[in-house]
Amino acid sequence: MTRLLRDRRGAFGAIVLLSVVLCAAAAPLVTSGAPAAQRDIVATRFVAPLSSDAHGVFHPIGTDRFGRDVWTRLVYGARISMGVGVLSVLVSLLLGIAIGAVAGYWQGPISLTLLGLTDFALSLPRVVLLLLLAALWQPSTALVVSVLGLTGWMGIARLVHGEVRTLAARPFVEGAVAVGGRRLRVLARHILPNALTPVIVAAALGLGNAITLEAGLSYLGLGVQPPTPSWGNMMASGRDTLVNAPWVAIAPGVALVLVVIACALLGDALRDQLDPSVRSVAS
Repeated sequence: MTRLLRDRRGAFGAIVLLSVVLCAAAAPLVTSGAPAAQRDIVATRFVAPLSSDAHGVFHPIGTDRFGRDVWTRLVYGARISMGVGVLSVLVSLLLGIAIGAVAGYWQGPISLTLLGLTDFALSLPRVVLLLLLAALWQPSTALVVSVLGLTGWMGIARLVHGEVRTLAARPFVEGAVAVGGRRLRVLARHILPNALTPVIVAAALGLGNAITLEAGLSYLGLGVQPPTPSWGNMMASGRDTLVNAPWVAIAPGVALVLVVIACALLGDALRDQLDPSVRSVAS
């Protein structure tokens, strides 16, 4: 962890993500009011950033067309966007690790079937599949998590499959099998813990990708539905007011860009710290 924080990329990514998570967790403490609260719309709509409305309420990032505080909606929207991203990545990790590990350690028809399923899923355009699945059912947060998780496990399965195949031929695995270790126990205790390095990096990079896809679905009206705030539907609500009230769409857009960049930089730093070959070259 110390080496990771010494890396400027890792430090920047960790600070940004930690700040977003803390603000989202402490939303009632760092904001005032509810994200969907509307008062006198005529008197409070489109208040400029760093200004107060007619009732004397200060709005650090202004208000939208319904007089709702953009900062409050941004912080509560972080709960949805970050939560959807983390949960969907967890679903992808569980599926990818399970399928990749079984396909890598049990050779034969099982491996061929699972690899064929993975290759078939990889051949499908993910964005088109996301739009299709989201359009077939009523949009909701649970649907977005399920769709993103069920369409993001294939790359992780391929990574785990390759690592398991490599580790299965190592002497320590052969020794564990020779002393009578059951195959499932050997896989869980000796192989998988040593195969998770690329998975951790993929999870950090996949988090940014999942947040971006959630924002895209919500922007198109197929994700989280208003009045529940998410960064995607906040940008969608502000696309018609870019001339007279650009802060409505720019604020969630900037937050989204910062989080995605932070995830990418943190993933790169983790790769450099966890991969022995890269670390030895750097030293």
